Amino acid sequence: MNIGAYKLFAIEAGTFWLDGGAMFGIIPKVLWEKMNIPDDRNRVQLATRCLLIVGNGRTILVDTGNGAKCTDKFRSIYSYDDTTNNLMGSLQQICISRADITDVILSHLHFDHVGGSTIKENGAFIPAFPNATYYVQRTQWDTALNPTERDRASFIPGDYLPLQHHGVLKMLEGEIELFPGIDILLSNGHTAGLQMVKISDGTKTLFYPADLIPFMSHISLPYIMGFDLRPLVTLEDKRKYFSRAVDENWMILFEHDPSIVLGTVKKTEKGFAFGTSVEMKQ
Repeated sequence: MNIGAYKLFAIEAGTFWLDGGAMFGIIPKVLWEKMNIPDDRNRVQLATRCLLIVGNGRTILVDTGNGAKCTDKFRSIYSYDDTTNNLMGSLQQICISRADITDVILSHLHFDHVGGSTIKENGAFIPAFPNATYYVQRTQWDTALNPTERDRASFIPGDYLPLQHHGVLKMLEGEIELFPGIDILLSNGHTAGLQMVKISDGTKTLFYPADLIPFMSHISLPYIMGFDLRPLVTLEDKRKYFSRAVDENWMILFEHDPSIVLGTVKKTEKGFAFGTSVEMKQ
């Protein structure tokens, strides 16, 4: 897909499984299981879908999935599967090497979004993309360094501390146009300083909301993850960004939906709903 000077690619980086109740919060299983079928352990499948943006002399990766350095215990707990699709393999399919990446925008530092940011080499964790600058919100960085008992398990220091140690991490503070036509937008419901990416040329817009809208089914306003630290903030942010998405005809890339990659939102009498699927290769 082309937007302005940029060519965009959805990068599949593997799948894993999380508890369905946690993914849908207060929504009864009898409702959410219609769209997200659980396994015998009540888990639903999640994709890890990154976004690659190429143009204006930059090769930008948004999020990095779980990565390849996961332990056997991690793979067992989450049924993590990177045999069919993985970050490096998906990049290689479009002839992009680790060294080609100039920038990595991290929506936040939970393990399924930042795990691929580092690799293990000679017993040490190092940045996976040697020529890249990595971007994260300062409030998210502070949260990762001082997590609460509630969200501590979501942060794995080996995924992000090496970025600071190697001097490749850049802190952002608030919403900003990071590059021409590429804006960073914020939400603080799922976690503090969740940064989302909007690419627009004034006519066509793609929105990468990360965990504000993990599945297509989360378009319905009450569908909010149990993982979210401030669910009412998530609710208001969904309302705000969906209103813009409808008015400006945004396309939304779903980072975790195993089936729906890209689509639109429409306004209905009951609130907001999924509009139509959009082909990424257009």
